[in-house]
Formats: sequence, C-alpha cells, structure tokens
Amino acid sequence: MSTDKPPTATGPDAAPTSSTGRGLLQSISIVSAMTLLSRVSGLVRDIVLARYFGASLVMDAFIVANRIPNMLRRFFGEGAFSQGFVPVMARYRENHTEEEARQFVDAMSGTLGLLLFIITLIGVILAPLLVAIVAPGFVGDDGRFDMATLMLRFTFPYLFFISLIAFSAGVLNTYGKFAAAAFTPVWLNLALISAAIWLAPYLDEPGMALAYGVFVAGIVQLLFQIPFLAKIRFVPRPKFNLRHTGVRRASRLMLPAIFGSSIAQVNVLIGGMIASLLGVGKISLLYYSDRLMEFPLGLFSIALATVILPYLSRQHANNSAKQFSDAVDWSMSLVCLIVIPAAVGLIVMAGPLVATIFYGGVFTAYDVRMTALALQAFSIGLVGFSFIKILVPAYFAREDARTPVKIGVIAVAVNFTLSVGFALWLTKIEYAGTHAGLALAVSIAAIVNALLLYRGLRREDVLPKKPACLRLLPRIVVACGVMALVVIEIQRPLGWWLEASVVTRASWLGLCISISVLCYFLVLFILGIRPSHFQLNRS
Repeated sequence: MSTDKPPTATGPDAAPTSSTGRGLLQSISIVSAMTLLSRVSGLVRDIVLARYFGASLVMDAFIVANRIPNMLRRFFGEGAFSQGFVPVMARYRENHTEEEARQFVDAMSGTLGLLLFIITLIGVILAPLLVAIVAPGFVGDDGRFDMATLMLRFTFPYLFFISLIAFSAGVLNTYGKFAAAAFTPVWLNLALISAAIWLAPYLDEPGMALAYGVFVAGIVQLLFQIPFLAKIRFVPRPKFNLRHTGVRRASRLMLPAIFGSSIAQVNVLIGGMIASLLGVGKISLLYYSDRLMEFPLGLFSIALATVILPYLSRQHANNSAKQFSDAVDWSMSLVCLIVIPAAVGLIVMAGPLVATIFYGGVFTAYDVRMTALALQAFSIGLVGFSFIKILVPAYFAREDARTPVKIGVIAVAVNFTLSVGFALWLTKIEYAGTHAGLALAVSIAAIVNALLLYRGLRREDVLPKKPACLRLLPRIVVACGVMALVVIEIQRPLGWWLEASVVTRASWLGLCISISVLCYFLVLFILGIRPSHFQLNRS
C-alpha cells in the first residue's frame, strides 16, 4: 500500500507543507526543468524554420505532413496512452508483485508494437488520402498536395516510434522517474534544426530535409529510453497477448481516452482543415502562434499533469478519496497562479514577442502582425487548455473514460460551428486575419470543455465543497490587471520592435517580462497571498 501522507484542503490559513507536497513539487520541478530545455530548443527550432522557410508553401506542406503523426503523438504521448496505461500500471505497482508488473509491461509492449506497425504501414500507403482529409485545400495545382504527401511517407513512421516512447515514459513515470521522458523531445528539436541548417541546402527540394529529420529523431528518441528502463529493470521483452488482463483493462481506458484527453488537438485539426481553404500561409501562421502559446502550456501545465496522474492513480487504487480530492484542488490553484498571468502577458505582448522571436529572414512584418493576431486569440483559451490537462486525468485516474468523451463531443461541436462561422464572416468582410477566427474558436471550445469537466467533478463530489482556487482567484485577477496596465505603459509600439536590432528587441523584451513578473507577485503579496496558500498538506 502507498505510504504517502494524506493531503488536506488548502486555504489562506494553510500550514507548512508535508513531505507529499514537497515530493510532488520536486517532481514537477524536475519535469518543468527538462521541459524547459525541450521548449527552449523547440523555440530555437521554430525560429530556424521561420527564418529559412517563413509562412510559405513548403512550410505549409511540412506542417500538414507533420501534423498527423504529431497529433497522434499528443493523443498517445500526452493524452490517451498516459491516461489509459498509467492507472493500470499504478495498480500493478501497488497491488501486484514486481514479476506480474513485468509480465504486464511485456504483454503491453508486444501488443502495442504490432498494432502500431500495422497502423504505420497503412498510414504510409494511404498518405495521399490522409493529406486530402487533413488539408482539403491542398488539392490543386500549387504543389502543396504532392509535397505534403511525399513528406508524410517519411513523417508518419514517427507515430510508431513516439508511441513506444510514450509507453516507456508511462513505465518510468509510474516509478517516479520523470526526467528522461521530459527531456526526450529535445532530440526531435535538434534533429529538425540540423536538417534545416545543414541538410536542406544540399537537397533539390530543401523542405524534404525536415521530413528526414523527423524520421531520424524518432529512432534516436526511442533508443534514448532504454538505459533508463534498464535502471529500474523494466526493459520490455515484447510478447503479443491481447488476452492479458492488464492489456485489456488498459485498452478499455485508452480507446475513449484517444478522444476524451485530446480535444484540443482535434479542435486544432479542424482549424487546420479550414485554414487550408483560406490560402497559402494561413496554416503556417497558426502554427507559429500555437507554438508560442504552447510554451507556457508545456512548461507548466503538461508538467503538472504528467506528475499528478500517477499520484492520483495511486490514491484511487488505495481508496484515498480525500487525498485525491485535495490533489486536484491543489493542481487547480497552481494553474490559476501561473497560467492566468501567462495568458494575460501573451495577449498584451503578442506583437513584441512575435517580432523578437520570429521576425527576420523570409518572415516579414506582415507575418508578424498576422501571427500576433492568432497568438492573442489562442491565449484567450490558455487557462482552458491548462485546466483540461489536469481535470481529464482526474477522470481517467478513477477509470472513468466515458465522461470526458461526452464532454469532448460537445467541445468539438462548439469549435466546428464557431470555426465555420468565423471563417465565413471574416472572409465576407475581407478581413486579412481570417485565421485568427479559427484560433478564437479553438480557445472558446477549450473554455467550454474545461467548465464542463469542472462541473462534472463537482457533481460527483470529487472536488472540495469550497475549492481553494476559487477563494484565491479574485486576488490573482486583480494582480493580473495591474500587471497588464504596467506592461502596456512601458512597452513600445510594434513599429519600434520591427525597426530595432535583434539584441535591442531581446533586451527590451526581457526587461518587460521581468518587470511584469515582479509587478504580479508584488501585488499578490500586497493582497495577502503567501506561498503557504499553495501547499498541498497541513502538518
């Protein structure tokens, strides 16, 4: 049985944290540190792609070719696989022998590996059909369809590698080993940077270098996991066994989780399909803005979700309802503390951020303005995206896969309706930023999704009757408002950012961010909020 100390509800008068709270915070810090390396290298990757390829036909084609395996990566790596596999793995760790846990890992790896190989083979063969479905606007004579199809034949096998990587990460995370899995995406970023700078100039079609880079990265990332699995003596010995009890249990959770935990990606996919009909470059503009929005999302919210799922699964396996409830409330409080000001900052400083990071090379001033519009629209939903990341695991840790699916259907319907409506309306009035309407639709759908997930947990009495996050929220909102006013006052017009040198832009951006962070926490302190308000346990 677990020896974790029971957490209790937090509040303004909470006492010092216990070992459980410190342990979770330490794990989150480790994942965040590794994720920071991943996100920084990913940011460098996107800068390189923007400078070398811009918002172009080639970049549109690569984004579509990479979107299919990348979207499935989100399903399996950060979504369905974690939600379906980790709770079952945690149950084996808590209630079975180590040998039985190894037999489950062997059966799961062999069964998953064979199914993935078959799916990958089908995907490569049906590449033209997949491109036509994901980007119907590519079908024509401008070359995007043929290029995306050829690229997809090299990027689709990444699904095979990354899903096995997600499997390895699930095992490691269950045993409290978070660093290796969180660092793994760095290899993909390094591969794409190398391909764009050093391989592309030697190819007749430079864009193909990116597709080759994705394929190589998948192999490197999978091999990187093996030494860490060996340290905990869980290197799989693959055995195909669909009848294994653990495999069947995990599969029942994974199938609905593919949809329920990845609604945000389904909505982005819908936006991309419509964007392909709006003209060349729109997909690229959405991509660059989405990457900036996902920086804080990945750095904090996904790190928090990664750590909290194994903990919640253990509490459910041990019938520790109070610890479960308080951990979810604690997670929501942390999201309010970190993500709300991040969203406000992205909205207020969208133009300077895009200009500082992407402007230059073939990425024009017009691209900066259009990307900033989409970034502001995406940022509106950042809090919704973050709450989804921590609320969905609260359902799957309790092995409730049906409710997130039902709520997800509603969110997708909202997104599709708004996306079509915004696209038609903005096109009719000849507004240049039609793609921003698609980003706004995704954000609204995420907020609806998060609210419905929260309501469901309240109805089932999973959350405390008086969540700490709701008591702290008014003061956080006030601090964000003051921070926004200060940033608006000190930042320069967009024209200044476009004319300034790279060093000047970076220096001034760093100064603005530093002042905004200092202002935010100073106001919180004045309003009476202390670190003890965000502790998981009472003594």
